[in-house]
Amino acid sequence: MGATAWYPRLIGSPAVPWRIRHGVQRWVESAGYERWPGLYRWLHFGRAADPLRPLTAGPRHHFFGYYDKTPWSASGRRLLAHEADFNDRAPGADDRVGIGLIDPAAPPNFERLADGRAWNWQQGAMLQWHPADPEHRFVHNDRRSGRFVGVLRDLRSGELGVLDRPVYAILPDGRSAYSVDFARLALHRPGYGYAGGTDPHANDPCPATDGIWRIDLERGGSELVVPLAELAARDARPSMQGAWHYVNHVQPSRGGGRIAFFHVWHRDASSWEVRLYSCRPDGRELNCLLDTGSVSHYDWRDDDTLLVWARQPDAATSRFLLLAHQAEGQPPRCEVFAGEVLREDGHCSFSPDGRWVLDDTYPDAHGKRTLMLVRFADGHRIDVARLLSPKSRWWGEIRCDLHPRWSRDGRQLCIDSVHDGTRQMHVADVERIVG
Repeated sequence: MGATAWYPRLIGSPAVPWRIRHGVQRWVESAGYERWPGLYRWLHFGRAADPLRPLTAGPRHHFFGYYDKTPWSASGRRLLAHEADFNDRAPGADDRVGIGLIDPAAPPNFERLADGRAWNWQQGAMLQWHPADPEHRFVHNDRRSGRFVGVLRDLRSGELGVLDRPVYAILPDGRSAYSVDFARLALHRPGYGYAGGTDPHANDPCPATDGIWRIDLERGGSELVVPLAELAARDARPSMQGAWHYVNHVQPSRGGGRIAFFHVWHRDASSWEVRLYSCRPDGRELNCLLDTGSVSHYDWRDDDTLLVWARQPDAATSRFLLLAHQAEGQPPRCEVFAGEVLREDGHCSFSPDGRWVLDDTYPDAHGKRTLMLVRFADGHRIDVARLLSPKSRWWGEIRCDLHPRWSRDGRQLCIDSVHDGTRQMHVADVERIVG
């Protein structure tokens, strides 16, 4: 996985006494990481140079958000970003976040364009470039007059308009967007909702008048396309009795032919079950792709194929699964992807050409997250970096996942990280790896 030969063999070899292996690994992951970073990288990756370049710097904290959107503009000369004054607690209703731009040619820098009052650490204010003009126009969420809304903004003329609902994702043609109830998420999935809102269906476990909304970005207005009550009624499980339902993680396919999303239900805040669905942009052809109870991060490779970390059908273990749509009425084809090298959950995404999968991990026993690339054709894994993210400081709602994202040309990666003690954005050039 890109490391020199002897170090991974030593750590993984049962022929070497455990005391020696443990002692070497403990030194490398503590003193080696802190005092000799070049040596640490050489031991792990076979190279001493740091692949990461900081885009931002303290004392304020900067981040982009989730892994399913790119911060780069069409030309690559600008990146969207957030700026916060604190990094040690969840945002409250009165906390503002700066919304602005980074010039990657002149880091560290941040140009503040607006403030927002609808955000979280995982996904920020859902910053995303508008597909109709991804060089000058972008969308973010805000709270206005006590309501969560979407805001259309132009770099040349400022605010263009306000949408009646907050935006989660936008179709590639730029004509439609999708929304969920972020106040409901704040109640049932802390860290993904927004503080300061009111869920009008707070007392209804599965409302018929809430779910996934489609927003008309050209004419305004919105319509409910996937009601929660419909999801709760489909192949109901015993665990749904008395459970609360919500939807999350809406993502259009590459060509916009379908959207995918999670249907989630729980009886208490400590555990939940998840189904992965897809449907046409107008809600038709609603199809449950995976119903194993445990489904996590995913990404579309095209309009028919997804990669998702989930519990395998008829198995107790979880792996990255490739799901491919088949003819209507037939279950999707399902196969394990790179099962030998990907054995834990991560934020996966395909390169623009579909030849590589970008992924990361949660903190391991040493408090490190690993950033990696996996070649789709043969599952060959190349580790790019290991970065400190101790759970003792950043976990739960305030954790800082790497959330690695591709540039539009597939030559660079962007991450959020706290490895220098503050939350900042970094980029890595991976052209030499991906070709």
